[in-house]
Amino acid sequence: MSVLYIVLPIALVLAAGGVAAFLWAVRQGQYDDLDTPPYRAMFDDEDERPDAR
Repeated sequence: MSVLYIVLPIALVLAAGGVAAFLWAVRQGQYDDLDTPPYRAMFDDEDERPDAR
């Protein structure tokens, strides 16, 4: 039973850290565009291709 006095505060701190990291990511705009990155991985950029000489 005394282990709860150690585990519970650690769990609360970790949960608060996860919520803080999520809020920081949302405020930084990490979740603004969820549709284009998968499509960008499928198509090559024309400008970055090396010359085939």
